[in-house]
Amino acid sequence: MHDIRAIRENPAQFDAQLARRGLSPMSPAILALDEERRTHIKLAEDAQALMNALSKQAGQAKASGNDAEFERLRASVSEKKDAVAGFISVADRLDKELRDLLLTIPNSPLPDVPEGADETGNVEVHRWGTPRPFDFAPVEHFQIKGVQAGMDFETAAKLSGSRFVVLKGGVARIHRALAQFMLDLHTSEHGLTEWITPVLVKSEAMVGTNQLPKFAEDSYQTTNGWWLIPTSEVTLTNSVREEVLVDDALPIRMTSHTQCFRSEAGSAGKDTSGMLRQHQFEKVEMVSITAPEASLDEHARMTRCAEAVLERLGLPYRTIVLCTGDMGFGAQKTHDLEVWLPGQNTYREISSVSVCGDFQARRMNARFKRPGGKPEFVHTLNGSGVAVGRCLIAVLENGQQADGSVILPDALIPWLGGRTCLTPGGQLA
Repeated sequence: MHDIRAIRENPAQFDAQLARRGLSPMSPAILALDEERRTHIKLAEDAQALMNALSKQAGQAKASGNDAEFERLRASVSEKKDAVAGFISVADRLDKELRDLLLTIPNSPLPDVPEGADETGNVEVHRWGTPRPFDFAPVEHFQIKGVQAGMDFETAAKLSGSRFVVLKGGVARIHRALAQFMLDLHTSEHGLTEWITPVLVKSEAMVGTNQLPKFAEDSYQTTNGWWLIPTSEVTLTNSVREEVLVDDALPIRMTSHTQCFRSEAGSAGKDTSGMLRQHQFEKVEMVSITAPEASLDEHARMTRCAEAVLERLGLPYRTIVLCTGDMGFGAQKTHDLEVWLPGQNTYREISSVSVCGDFQARRMNARFKRPGGKPEFVHTLNGSGVAVGRCLIAVLENGQQADGSVILPDALIPWLGGRTCLTPGGQLA
């Protein structure tokens, strides 16, 4: 959420930042609402001061035995009390309107974020690995012979409808091994602490990480008001909600493997084949909470953590910086990792790593305090480390063989009980 004081001090700069995201100026409407709110706060304060003075005079009149003056002053106090309540009520309503408006405005891009209206404006900054040459036409993951027995869309559709999958046998084991491999890498080598968190959260948590109010249609809500998390960014980041941390507690680096749920309301017709875009999926998430001066270095570090997952698995990828028009709502800057999928003959997103500055911290009131200083808002960062289902797709497609088997990455062997391949019959061997 944006700082209203910063908007007051430099509305032109605020509107210029919105323009980089393709949005029209909003400072006039914001400042008009803010001015009206402040006016009613001042009216309430002035009425309260007058009421206090009249109360004092009424006490003096009572003490002196001037009953008529006392009754007149008491009536005036009652009138002022009603006026104070009225001004406060209006101020509270305007304060809510202002907050609700600010909650719908996206974060401001950092100066070095490339300009662009959509994904065509993204900039590649790093590439690793060379796509493997095939002596046969590679197919998509769900078309690989050895995969078909363990990736059951028909049963999933019977149970839940479209965009769900049942994984079985060797494919399920590979999927589980990938998640364990990622968690062990992040906790043993990257310094992240593993968390197991709920997948049901209150609305306040979804507001804190900017899924609400703007993206409610992309999430699932239960009948009693809980929300199913679209990513454990929600739970990990909100763990510092309403906290004032000591500065030497930072940075806080967390990781979690959870089920994630997205309605994909804005993605109708996209990636309907296979398990690339599902309503329910698993992800190993990374979240960091830092001091402001450390967040950009932390962004680079987290990007390397995600890249290391793909490099250990031998999966070719590229790292891109998202442009202003393609960047997520809460991000100041985002690195996307796109993994090579030979079945599609293209790179596809497998991780997004974003620095959010104090945008989420203001929504959560998450702060820290330096020795002798005043509380400051923390900076928050989040990133996939990585999406487990999409990583499974990449492993299967890049390792596929002409006979329908799949050669698995060496890095996974310890988590697969020494097995090195998925046979054409769908067994691990």
